[in-house]
Amino acid sequence: MRGKTIDILKKANDKGQAVGAFNTFDMEFTQGIVGAVKQVNGSCVIQVTPSSIKYAGAQTIGSVVQAIIDNESGDIPIGFHLDHGKTFEDVVIGIEMGMDSVMIDASAESLEKNIDITKRVVEYAHERGVTVQAELGRVPYVGRDGQTTNWEDVMTDPEEAKRLIEETGADVLAVGIGNAHGFFKEREVPDWKRLEKIRKLIPNVPLVMHGASDWDKNKVKEAVTRGIACFNVDTDLRLAFINATCSHIFPKCDLTDPRKALTLAREAVKDKVVEKIEMFKNAIL
Repeated sequence: MRGKTIDILKKANDKGQAVGAFNTFDMEFTQGIVGAVKQVNGSCVIQVTPSSIKYAGAQTIGSVVQAIIDNESGDIPIGFHLDHGKTFEDVVIGIEMGMDSVMIDASAESLEKNIDITKRVVEYAHERGVTVQAELGRVPYVGRDGQTTNWEDVMTDPEEAKRLIEETGADVLAVGIGNAHGFFKEREVPDWKRLEKIRKLIPNVPLVMHGASDWDKNKVKEAVTRGIACFNVDTDLRLAFINATCSHIFPKCDLTDPRKALTLAREAVKDKVVEKIEMFKNAIL
């Protein structure tokens, strides 16, 4: 069932829970995610990045994701979101694909430029009934950033977060408190006090944590307790998919039916999503 991402996030916040926003770029990933959500009777957001749109084609991946949600999710609400849109054009493409939520990541820009870019996106998206996730503070990447960073320079400033939301009307905010994408070395201890202050200043705005695929239950609990409504999960799903595929193909180089390997990979994605959803739902129980 198609759901509204903003409604899914707000419901999780109200319950003192969090949901997963899971990245996809093909049929197997998407079916694995939806199968997991049905198995645990949960809810989630399925998201696609501009690079995955370029890889698969906007209409192709958009149609695949929507068809699987519509035909395989039953009564489970699942949102469809653009992850890390970098330009206004990315946002337009995402909305044309049928996404109910888009992210504009202008976090590498100055605060003033971030506000200007985000405000333009909000005006365009809201006119079309689409909600917007903004980002403030930088969540480092391997390949874009060196393996060391001055965390005080890149984490979200609470007062600036309040200003960004007030001046742009963004619905959701991605924050940085020492979290990092992929295999970048994270801050040893997330800045929990910073997160508490952000939550206090913008209490009605769902907060999203990027780069937390590998967080254990204790860190997830601390984040959810302080208001995180959503965790983005990408790297862990990729690793599950690749490991399952390699374990099947390498010992059997005479494989002639790719579906045999892809079936195992789809199940591996499903199992990993089940694990994540259970962790997010039960973080503070």
